[in-house]
Amino acid sequence: MIEPQAPAPPGSTQSWDGPDGSRGDDTASELPLPVRQGTGRWLVLAGVFVCAACGLVYELELVALAAYLMGDSVAQTSVVLSVMVFAMGIGSLAAKRLRRHAAAGFGAIEAALALVGGYSAMALYAVFAWTGDWGGMWAHGPRCLLVAFSLATGLLIGAEVPLLMELIQRIRRQDAGGAVADLSAADYVGALVGGLAFPFLLLPVLGQLTGALITGAVNAVVGGALVLGLFRRDLTRRARRLLVVANVCVLALLASAAVLVDDFERAARHALYGEDVRVAVHTDVQEVLLTGGRDGRPLNLFLDGRLRVGGRDELRYHEALVHPAMAGRHARVLVLGGGDGLAAREVLRHPGVRRVDVVELDEGVVRLARHDPALSALNAHALDDHRVRVITADAFDWLRTAPPAAYDVVVADLPHPGITASTKLYAQEFYGLARRVLAPGGRLVVHGGAVASRPRDFWTVDATLRAAGLRTTAYRVRGRESGFAAGPDRGPADTAHAHRDWGFVLAAGRHTPRPRLDPAGPRPRTLTDSSLAADVRAAERTRVRGLPPSTLVHPRYTD
Repeated sequence: MIEPQAPAPPGSTQSWDGPDGSRGDDTASELPLPVRQGTGRWLVLAGVFVCAACGLVYELELVALAAYLMGDSVAQTSVVLSVMVFAMGIGSLAAKRLRRHAAAGFGAIEAALALVGGYSAMALYAVFAWTGDWGGMWAHGPRCLLVAFSLATGLLIGAEVPLLMELIQRIRRQDAGGAVADLSAADYVGALVGGLAFPFLLLPVLGQLTGALITGAVNAVVGGALVLGLFRRDLTRRARRLLVVANVCVLALLASAAVLVDDFERAARHALYGEDVRVAVHTDVQEVLLTGGRDGRPLNLFLDGRLRVGGRDELRYHEALVHPAMAGRHARVLVLGGGDGLAAREVLRHPGVRRVDVVELDEGVVRLARHDPALSALNAHALDDHRVRVITADAFDWLRTAPPAAYDVVVADLPHPGITASTKLYAQEFYGLARRVLAPGGRLVVHGGAVASRPRDFWTVDATLRAAGLRTTAYRVRGRESGFAAGPDRGPADTAHAHRDWGFVLAAGRHTPRPRLDPAGPRPRTLTDSSLAADVRAAERTRVRGLPPSTLVHPRYTD
C-alpha cells in the first residue's frame, strides 16, 4: 500500500521512498502491474468513462420510469434526481473506509451496481403492474420503491470515485489536483455519452427493460475486467474467486432476464390492460397501445399508459369537443393533436368544410389511425379524405410559422396540461399564437381536462385564454368511462383515478361565444342545444375565481 503523504504542488515532480528505502521518481510504482504505467492509467480512465456512462443511463432510466409509470411530474423527477445526488455524496463518504481494499471494494460495488441498475426497470414495472392497484398502505408503494432504487443507485455511484482515485494513485503517484482533473474529465465525457445514448439508442432500439439490462451487463464486465485484469495482484486468492463468482452470477441473472424480457413485458401489459391487448408499439414519441376493437369489444387507445380514447364514450367526447365550435363559418378548420382522426371525423360531418389541417406530433399514431382496421373504421377513414392534410409537427412550433387569419375554427384536442410535455400547449403564449391564426369571427375550442376532480387546472385554462385576449365560455359534459382523456397520472385501466366528466372552453376574439349547434349541420347523437345550455351552467357552478394565467416560464397546472 502507498503510505500517506502530503500532495505535491501542481506541476512538480514528486518522489518517495521505495520499499527498500531508496528514493524513486514520479514514474515509480509500488503496485506491480501486468502492463506499463501509462497503459494502466489509460485503462483506469477508460473504465471511469464506461462506468460514468452506465451510471447516467441508470439515472435517466429512473427518471423515465418516474414519468412513464407514475405520472409525468416535475416534482417527482426532482425528487428522484435530488435523492440520487444526495446518495452519491453519502456513498463517497462511506467509500473512505474501503480505500485500503480499493480494488476489491470497487469490484464488489460495480457488481452490485450492475445488478441494481440493470434490474431497476424490470422490478419497478413488475411492482407497478401487479401491485399498483392494491391501495391501502401500498398505495404509494411503487413511488417508495422508485425512491429506494434512486437511493441505492446513488450510493453505489458515489462510492466509485474515491476508490478509483485510490487505484489511479497506486499506478503512479501525482498531485491530487491532476488526478481529480483526469478522473473528472473521463467521468464527464462518459456521462455525456451515456446521456446521449439513452434517448437516441437504448430507448428507441432496445426499450427501457432490455436497455437497462444490457447497461448492467456492460457495467459488470468492465468493472470486473478492470479489477481482475489490472489489479489482480492487489487481491487475495479468496477475493479473486469471490469477485469472479459474483460477476458470473450477476451476468447470468441479467442474461436470464434479457431472454425472458419479452414474455415478462407481455404479462405485465396484460396485468395492466387486461388480456385484450391487440397492438403495442413504441414510436419515436411514446408507447401506443390498442385494446379491443374486435368481436364487439370497444376499442381503447392508450398513449404512454394513459387512456386517451375509450370506445364506449369517445363519441360523447368528440361531439362535445367539435360541434359547438362549428356553429358559424367553418370552411377552414385546424385540428391541433387529434392524430387518431376522431376529431377530424366529426369536423367532416359538417357541410361546407373545404379544408382540415391536422397537426399531430406522433406519426405512429397517424399511421395506426389510417391502417389499423378497428381504429380506421372508428374514425370513418377521416384522415384519408381528400380535404384532410396531416402535418407531423409540434403544435407550438408549427403555429409560430402558420399564416395569420387562416382558419375559421381551431380545435385543440391535446393531452392534459398537467403532463409536462403538454404544459406549453396550454400557455398564454400558445393561445396567443392560436388567436393569430383565427380569421375574424373564428372560434377556438380547447379540451381542458376533468372539471370535478381538477377544477383549478380547468379554470386556469379559462384564465389563460382570457389573458391571451380571447373571450370565453366554459361547458362541462359528463361521461361514463373513467380515465378517458384523463389527467397526468396513469394506472391500471380499471383502477385509474376517476375522471368522469370533460371540460371544454369555447373562445373567440371579438365576442363571447355561446356553445350551440349549427342549425344547418348534422344532428349529434349525444348533444342538443338545451343540453349544452345545461352544460354551461354546470361548469359555471364549479368556477374557481382569481386564478393567474399559465405561461411558458411560469406554468400553473398541477401534476
